[in-house]
Amino acid sequence: MTDPAPRRGTGVEDYAAGLLAGNRGMLARAITLVESRRPEHAATAAALINLLLPHTGRSIRIGLTGVPGAGKSALIEALGSWLTARRHRVAVLSIDPSSTRSGGSLLGDKTRMTRLSTDPNAFIRPSPSGLVLGGIARTTRETMLLCEASGYDVVLIETVGVGQSEVSVADMTDFVVVLMLAGAGDALQGIKRGLLESADMIAITKADGDNIPACRRAVTQYTFAMHLLREPGEPEAAVVMCSALAGTGLERIWEIIVERQAEREASGALAARRARQNTVWMWSLVEQHIRARLNAGAAAAEIERAVRAGRLSAVRGAEAIIGALGVAGEEK
Repeated sequence: MTDPAPRRGTGVEDYAAGLLAGNRGMLARAITLVESRRPEHAATAAALINLLLPHTGRSIRIGLTGVPGAGKSALIEALGSWLTARRHRVAVLSIDPSSTRSGGSLLGDKTRMTRLSTDPNAFIRPSPSGLVLGGIARTTRETMLLCEASGYDVVLIETVGVGQSEVSVADMTDFVVVLMLAGAGDALQGIKRGLLESADMIAITKADGDNIPACRRAVTQYTFAMHLLREPGEPEAAVVMCSALAGTGLERIWEIIVERQAEREASGALAARRARQNTVWMWSLVEQHIRARLNAGAAAAEIERAVRAGRLSAVRGAEAIIGALGVAGEEK
């Protein structure tokens, strides 16, 4: 792995200069820096993000999630290649699930995007989820900002999978695409209402060959479902069908994304959405730091052993850990 520590003569300003110049090697090292858990690296990463902040926010941030087998990687490669052929610079942040036993991840998404991984106008960065809920990695937001500062005008974030926790991707992107398969049983029961409510688009994938009639039926079903879920005053989620294999539907997907982005930008909704996302990000960082402090304390380990042994209830254990952190509870 690339050493994230600054080399001789390399500081925050050097990292920033390299990123702003579009240096892919420096981008990769900067991402490794923000992924590091070492305190000295965290301080450098925070300073770098703050320095680059004025150069971020100019990309279209797209989250993609979907049921297993829907072909997220295949569609991302097809859409990404379609975009780079039209002079866009595309960054793909693919999140792989981490093992609950070892904590490791396969990080195999890059090997599944062979065409896009060799495209000079594309940058693919697989990251482990690190057992973080929400289908995203601990540092996905920071990585996205680094890619924006490096000149990538489209950022595609591929989440771990699909489920209630996947609504987290909506807290960092401008547009959420949920990939679904046609004819896979009662598909509407296969995903959670919260995710459907967060979706800006339902994309029925693998719409080619003999599967086209089933995909058309699925479009009708999902269009009706999204009409029922639409919030008053909010635009209805688009429902399209596409095929990564045949390359169909890609232009329509991009057309809808660009139209929705322009509408939100003109109305001020995009700025409001990103402002809200920044506060969500801040509080998630607060929670991460508190949890890290708790896990690092000897008292927390002793309390956990007591709960595991049945000497202390989980409720009392939680109160003891919070007390050990110095967080005052409300008087009863």
